[in-house]
Amino acid sequence: MVSLIEKRAQENPDLDAYIFFGKKTNYGRMMDDINQCAKGLKAIGVKKGDHVTVALPNCPQGVTIFYAINMVGAVASMIHPLSSEKEIEFFINDSKSVMAITLDQFYGKFDAIRKNVCIRNLVITSIKDVVSLPVKIGYNLTEGRKHDKVPKDADIILWKDLMGKGRTYVGEYRDENDAGDASVVLYSGGTTGLNKGILLSSYNFNALAMQTAGVNPNYKVGDRMLTVMPIFHGFGLGISVHTVLVHGGCCILVPRFTPQSYAKLMMKYKCNYIAGVPALFEALIRMPKMENVDLAFLKGMFSGGDSLSIELKKKVDDYLYEHNSSIQVREGYGTTECVTASCLTPIHTAVEGSIGLPMPDMFYKIVEPGTENELPYGETGEICLAGPTVMLGYLDQPEETANTLRTHADGMTWVHTGDLGSMDDRGFVYFKQRLKRMIITNGYNVYPSQLENAFDAHEKVHMSCIIGVPDPIKKQKVKAFIMLKPGIKPSDDVKSELMEYAKKNISKYALPYDIEFREDLPKTLVGKVAYRKLEEEELSKLEEN
Repeated sequence: MVSLIEKRAQENPDLDAYIFFGKKTNYGRMMDDINQCAKGLKAIGVKKGDHVTVALPNCPQGVTIFYAINMVGAVASMIHPLSSEKEIEFFINDSKSVMAITLDQFYGKFDAIRKNVCIRNLVITSIKDVVSLPVKIGYNLTEGRKHDKVPKDADIILWKDLMGKGRTYVGEYRDENDAGDASVVLYSGGTTGLNKGILLSSYNFNALAMQTAGVNPNYKVGDRMLTVMPIFHGFGLGISVHTVLVHGGCCILVPRFTPQSYAKLMMKYKCNYIAGVPALFEALIRMPKMENVDLAFLKGMFSGGDSLSIELKKKVDDYLYEHNSSIQVREGYGTTECVTASCLTPIHTAVEGSIGLPMPDMFYKIVEPGTENELPYGETGEICLAGPTVMLGYLDQPEETANTLRTHADGMTWVHTGDLGSMDDRGFVYFKQRLKRMIITNGYNVYPSQLENAFDAHEKVHMSCIIGVPDPIKKQKVKAFIMLKPGIKPSDDVKSELMEYAKKNISKYALPYDIEFREDLPKTLVGKVAYRKLEEEELSKLEEN
């Protein structure tokens, strides 16, 4: 991956590569930082094939370390910095990481699990490390006050010291991976809802960068992307960062955003490309400050992470037209098993209800669920896909890999997505529903079984059931139904105790908004918890209100 970025830097060293809190960094300086960081990694003993856990938001250090890891031939394990302590512990041990890097504000979580993980080095950085002096002062007075200070005697390496080691390192440090070697681990629920490390290669990411350019013919050097999709997600890392930098664009790096700040940054930097979940675009078009704006600068608006309804697409397209834009919102579909999007609405042809056509060099087929038998056009079955972005497999999970990656009679290796859909005779794909149980909240995938496992491990919980409740902004919000063990009476204190427990064991974005205690949970004929019955009950309550 890094060789393509380096080539672009040699061609356009003075071009802006990214902007962070108003501070610009050009391609030449970015490559200098990457090389220096790579030397720093070698100086502390990171070698080819080692795994390094990166728990950072969208920030310059995230870009620098990602490509530096690639440069020394190591594997970047990208995780959500808001992950719970237990999840971080799992991710580090699962990937057998020798090192981790995170922000100072998350130091406490890493320190709490340090004795349970295998890392030799913990690198701590801060937003203050890479911003201008006025922003640094403002950060200290606001955000910086909210977080506990890292102890002076903490067993860590500071970012500035890692980069300092790079300045003094002498010797060979480049050891880039081959096309078939793992370069990145992204975590997803796989087909069972249990966390799986998805092994991806540099080839996978580079192929995606070429595909994305192929379906965006108006893209040119210097175009700006509003990079809000996170770098621990395939969309954020593969499209909003790597694709942009490969083709000489500029990333407006945003570590955290609201619809209001998103709108402000889009207008301030006249971003040519923007991406988001449907709920974000719905919020944008309702915002008073966006009533009279001129959006002629937009070249691409991409919706992903959740299904875009026909009604919302029409509203957004009308809004774009009324605000002097020549584009329409384009919906993508994909899985982390193929980095991210592998199907996209064509630039000039949208078919109502369709998620578009396969990306260049990607193949789609619809098969009878549970088989490899291809179905005729128009019939609904499981969506399978193949092509150059298909993962290498799941990390240390041969059974799960075999369930998902299958070689069909045509000799091609296909990803069985676990999603139902159909295809028409022109090749347009239609998404119907997910075969696997999953909640999508604000674009994040939440697997109920993971949350249920966490709650069920609590000493006061007999059984739990997690469902998604419709929400106008988030699409769905998470709710927990809990049966307490005999002798434990429901109370506000017990609810508070369980919520505090959840904060330590469940990612912030997946936390339930409410816990409802039940004496019993509805069951199916075979004795499983009838979660659909609970979903129907919640839907009825909403309709009554």
